[in-house]
Order: sequence, then C-alpha cells, then structure tokens
Amino acid sequence: MNLKKYTQEFGYNLKLAYPIILAMLGHTIVGIVDNIMVGKIGATELAAASLANSFVFIAISVGVGFSTAITPLIASADAENDVVKGRNIFVNGVFLCTLLGIMLFSILYISKPFIDYMKQPAEVTQMAKPFLDVVALSLIPLVIYQGFKQFADGKSQTKYSMHATLIANLINIIFNYLLIYGVWIFPEMGMMGAAYGTLISRVAILIYFVWVLNRLEIFLPYFSKISLKELNKKTSKYIASIGIPSSMQSLFEVALFTGAVWISGMLGTEAQAANQIALSMASMTFMFASGLSVAAMIRVGNQKGLKNYAMMETVARSIMLMTFFLYCGFAVFFILFHNYIPLLFLNNSDATQVAMNQEVINIAGKLLLIAAIFQISDGIQVTALGALRGLQDVNLPMVITFVSYWLIGFPLCIYLALYTNLQAEGIWYGLLAGLTSAAIFSYLRFHYMAKKYIANTIKV
Repeated sequence: MNLKKYTQEFGYNLKLAYPIILAMLGHTIVGIVDNIMVGKIGATELAAASLANSFVFIAISVGVGFSTAITPLIASADAENDVVKGRNIFVNGVFLCTLLGIMLFSILYISKPFIDYMKQPAEVTQMAKPFLDVVALSLIPLVIYQGFKQFADGKSQTKYSMHATLIANLINIIFNYLLIYGVWIFPEMGMMGAAYGTLISRVAILIYFVWVLNRLEIFLPYFSKISLKELNKKTSKYIASIGIPSSMQSLFEVALFTGAVWISGMLGTEAQAANQIALSMASMTFMFASGLSVAAMIRVGNQKGLKNYAMMETVARSIMLMTFFLYCGFAVFFILFHNYIPLLFLNNSDATQVAMNQEVINIAGKLLLIAAIFQISDGIQVTALGALRGLQDVNLPMVITFVSYWLIGFPLCIYLALYTNLQAEGIWYGLLAGLTSAAIFSYLRFHYMAKKYIANTIKV
C-alpha cells in the first residue's frame, strides 16, 4: 500500500475535521462536566444521572443520526454548484428535524414510567425521573440545531458549530455551578441544577447558531425569504429515505451502550458509576472519530458530486488510516492512566464514601483498559459509516450495525456480565466484539461500493 497517497490527504482532512471534532467534543464535555459535578455530590446521584441520560442518549442518537442525511446531500449539491437544490434540501431538512425533536421529547416523556421496570436501585430510579424530564426537553432545540449544523457542514463551513459549542459549554458550566450549589440569587437544586444547565445551554446554542448563519453572505441564498410553500413531499421523503436508516445506525450503537448502562445497574451502584466513568472517557475520544466521520461524509459527497470516484476512494481511506493512527495513541493514554482517570469523577474527601469510591475506581480502571482497545474498532467503524453516508449508501450498513451490535455484541454483554465472574468487565468485552464486527463489515462494504463506482466509470 502506498502510504504517501493517503497521508498527503491528512492535512486537508484535519483542516476540515478539527472544528467538527471540537464542536462534538464540546457536546460531550457538557455531559462530562455534568457527570463530574454530579459525581462530586455522590455516587448515587451519578448513577441516577447516568440512568436518565441513557434514555436521552438513545433519543439524541436518533435525532443526530437523522440529521446526518443533510450533510452528504448538501455536499453533493455544493459540488454541483446547484443552489436551488441545496436550498430545497436545507429547508425541508430543518423542518423534518424540528418535527423529530418534538416527537422525541414526547416519546421520552410518555415512556418515563418504564424506568420502574428496569431493576435499578430504588434511590437511583427516584432521582432519575425528574432529571429525565428536563434533559428530554432540551432535545427539541438540540435536534433543530443539528439540522442547521449538518447544513453548514455540508457547505464545508465547519468552524461555526465549533464556536457555538464553545459558547454553549461556557453557559452550561456557569449555570451548572449556579444551580447545583445555589450561588447568588439562584436556588440550590443539587443534581437537578445540571439538568437545567443542559437545557439552557442547548437553547442558547440554537439561537446563537441561527443568528450567525443568517449574517454570513455564503448562506444568504438559503436563508432569504423562506416560506412554508417550499416544503414538499418529494424532497422530505428523499431526505427521510437516507435519514431514517442513518438514525437507525446511530440508534443501534447508542442503544447498545445504553443497554450496557442498564446491565451495569443490575450489578450495583458501584458498577454503574464505574461504567459511566469509562463511558464518559470513551465518548470523549469517540468525538474525534465522529468529526472525521463527518469529514468523510463531506469529502466523499463532494467527490461523488464531481464523479471523481478514484479520488473518492483515496480520501475515504486516508480518513480511516488517520483514525487508526490517532486511536492507537488514545489507547496508549488509557493504558498509562487507567488508575488515575476515575479520580476526576469522585469526591475522595468524603469519608463516608471512601469504600464505595475505591470500588468504583477499581472497576473503572479495568474497564478503561478494555476501552483502550475497543475505541480503535469504534473509530474505524464510524469513519467507514461516514464514507458510506457520503455515498448515500445507508440500507445495508443499517443491517450491518444491527447484526454487529444486537446479534453479536449485546448477547455477549448479557452473558459475560450476568453469567460469568467477569461482571462489569464482561459488558465491555461484549462491546468490543460488537464494535470490531461493525468495523470489519463496514470497511468491506465501502471497499465493495468504491470499486463498483470506479468499475462503472471505466466501462463508460
């Protein structure tokens, strides 16, 4: 393999991806900050926030996954310099995201009683319910924001979401502090303060992002004189034909990790808190691959619009190779610091929680060692899926993710955690198996599709 052919693309890949990575890291940091601040209150509160967020993460995966359909369509229209087509996709895409955000909140609100049937500790369940109500409401502005963000990403204007996320993070930290601890005129709300901080920050990010895009000349042809008459069934149906399978791909993966949260809850509060610590760290590093995945969508979508399929294959593989190198570095970091990272999430000055905290630290350290390896597979599978979305190939990849996560990964999680002595470690070995399967099959699917496009061009 000619490495230089791929490594010479690293610079442009990074230029396109780094604002997306920072923006996605910002979203993840909102959750990590919440976990750190809530964890300082107590391990039970951390477990409750983890349980509530597990429901919200499922809904977010559907909303974000659906919105990704907008990016390759806009990227392809942008390469063709077709503003009319791009505007049509933009207007209908944001409208669909708005409807989806409202629907996801409604579903979560109605399904809240199911928490009682999940065999979680009673004190955890009681705290989780009101937390879920508030964070679920934040889905509406978040999913609408995603519609605007994916549009801007498709236009290769990735830095504005980075700015918006940085502002949202600052707002989240400030309001978390004010509302959790009751500073100044604000009430002391404990863990509920973190929920309201998240809601306020997500409303703010939507307002700021729309304001910024509306002021930029490059977006004026898309924002001027928008009318409901521009909504049409044909375009909405086409976006949905890509968005629904894409959302299912995201759902299958996030639901797998949510299942891991639920299984860890069956093992006890310590296991659930440890699982949340390891998951928080893995989620943070995952954002790098997610950003590179969006870069793959944009670049593959551009090259597909230009019908330059050989270059399309090269840029996609360059992003996957870049991801592999990056995640080997993260693996080394996790291995070196697996015993120290958990200390960030717990209050070790509270003498009444020393024993519980030590157990959490021991379990979390072992989970981070497994996470060091599985994140390599996770990075490859998400960038391969990004490349496939750039090709607008979503149906078979949806099947691949279902088989990998729910016929391979999740059954192993259940068996190894509940029926062997591995317990919490068994959950993460199951995750490793599912993600590795997804990485292998997603890469093979892209290889097949790329060669097919290139062969058809040669025939013509």
